[in-house]
Amino acid sequence: MLELVLANLKTRPFRTAVSIIGVALGVVLVVLFTGLARGMSNDMIKRASNWKAEIVFTRPGAMEPTSSNANVLTAYAPKLLEIEGVESTVPVIRYITPNTKARWGIEQLDGVEWQPFAEMNDMQIVQGRAAVANDEVILDERKMRDDSYALGDSIEIFGKSYKIVGVFSPPSGARIKMSLAAMQDALQAENKCTYILVKIKDGADVDAVAARINEVLPGNKINLTRDLIIDAQDRIPALNLFLRVLVGLGAFVSTIFVLLSMYTTITERRKEIGILKSLGASKSFIIKVIEGEALMIGVFGSLLGFLTSFLASYIISRFFELEFEFSLNWILTAIAIAVGGSLFGALYPAWRASDIDPVLVLTNE
Repeated sequence: MLELVLANLKTRPFRTAVSIIGVALGVVLVVLFTGLARGMSNDMIKRASNWKAEIVFTRPGAMEPTSSNANVLTAYAPKLLEIEGVESTVPVIRYITPNTKARWGIEQLDGVEWQPFAEMNDMQIVQGRAAVANDEVILDERKMRDDSYALGDSIEIFGKSYKIVGVFSPPSGARIKMSLAAMQDALQAENKCTYILVKIKDGADVDAVAARINEVLPGNKINLTRDLIIDAQDRIPALNLFLRVLVGLGAFVSTIFVLLSMYTTITERRKEIGILKSLGASKSFIIKVIEGEALMIGVFGSLLGFLTSFLASYIISRFFELEFEFSLNWILTAIAIAVGGSLFGALYPAWRASDIDPVLVLTNE
């Protein structure tokens, strides 16, 4: 049967190629874009994981995924230092604003006093100096390189121009940082912040310190940094919906391409099928042949889709420095969609082919 299946595919190379490309397109939709989404979101998580602080002290609703509020009094910082086990504190304002040029459509900014923040998180200025004045900012190396900035250039934030005075490394949190006073001035949030990073003393138990903070300063929200470094897909709004849409679109594309191709092929092959049935081929045999062709199209389409996805990811990473991270689960999902969609798409044409009356076909031919 395999020889018959391959011979049928070779007989109509153009139609077979179109079907394979259609299945490959479905695979690319799933593999390439889920790899990009996973890579980019995990890059954000890696930057967040550069925090060395074990506790994030904030208020309920202050740290939403796409917005932030400066509703925490900076006066909590010295109060936190009085709690047993706390070594240092750093207030931070996180501000998120829409930006069509940013990769996720939003831009995150941090307002923080650089020196205590850098000492807490083992960070350094690799070029220039820290931002001090209210119209100064510093950027990480990736932001400088991606947007082709240089020291002394200006960047527009809050509708006004800020001067780039330094470059920091490693990346941590927002790629753009200004002084806490500058952010407070821009947002008119004097003596306010979004959260306070809390570094505990060596040997202190994180859970015990967090419990003491909650006891001394009730009504606030105590987050452990380790709990914030979670699956990125749960941290970016609508990402799961986006991935589900991709999977559905990939399955639809694969199924439709095979359905249309097979249906047209069956119409053209009525005489061949009639001869097979006149020679004793059963309905199940005809269905198996058609489904076998669909299976081969699914397999070849999967291989072409993977090759295209990996090649495209390499080119995009090389020229645009976008992160890709492929998941075995999504790869298996893509294979299931390609093969399953092909088999499902061929069911109706296979049933129609098996129902052909050989006497009627041969008489008309």
